[in-house]
Amino acid sequence: MNFEKIKSDIEKFVSNRKWQDYHTPKNLSMALSVEASELMEIFQWQIENEKEYPKSASKEQVEDEVADVFFYLVRFCQIMNIDLEKAFYYKMKKNAEKYPNQIK
Repeated sequence: MNFEKIKSDIEKFVSNRKWQDYHTPKNLSMALSVEASELMEIFQWQIENEKEYPKSASKEQVEDEVADVFFYLVRFCQIMNIDLEKAFYYKMKKNAEKYPNQIK
């Protein structure tokens, strides 16, 4: 994955549509929540024997929602000046301390 290109492409996409004024932390966090909810909606009424994709959705629909979540997460990090990779590994370190290995 070329994360720098992705960030640049997102910035160009936003700029070309003049969306900068709308991309506030509040609005982006809300958009992220909405897109995550749309992903959850696909699986909402999934029955037990539907192990992967419910009959009501395709892989493409799931990928579309995952991409929307990713877009808003990356954009939120851009606006908030968060290094996503650094934040990820810092949180993983904290999680490893909080939830120690169960396999010995």
